[in-house]
Amino acid sequence: MKIFLKSFFFILLIMCFSCEDTTCYTCEEKGWLINCNECLTQEPSEAILKISLTNTEASVLLTVYEGELEDSVFYKSALTEYSDYNFAVILNKKYTVTAEYQINGKTYIAVDTATPRVRYTDDQCEDPCYFVYDRKINLRLKYTAD
Repeated sequence: MKIFLKSFFFILLIMCFSCEDTTCYTCEEKGWLINCNECLTQEPSEAILKISLTNTEASVLLTVYEGELEDSVFYKSALTEYSDYNFAVILNKKYTVTAEYQINGKTYIAVDTATPRVRYTDDQCEDPCYFVYDRKINLRLKYTAD
């Protein structure tokens, strides 16, 4: 019994601390923990991709593809100067997003994917609700060449 309790607490600690790393998927993005402020009373038919970008002085070209990048199924594109951008998409489909940056005469392209899904919960928030997860896209540049 003691071994079982130690194992249980060890696994619990691993789950809690693995969700703090912002460079990987968080528990919220996987649908394990729910942000009750973003809950919906009715099941949504679409999702909003939340795209994070690097703040630059120039515009960034965003291109959204359905499925894998290699499939080249164009969905939408936009030009933006903001560090956050939102796209409305259909649920349960994989989307690949590219961001093309022009910095000091050089071109940088960032790529990330997401498959927005819905989860229903009746015990994690005050009222039963639907929660959209796996909808965050990180296209921030980690570094640029000098």
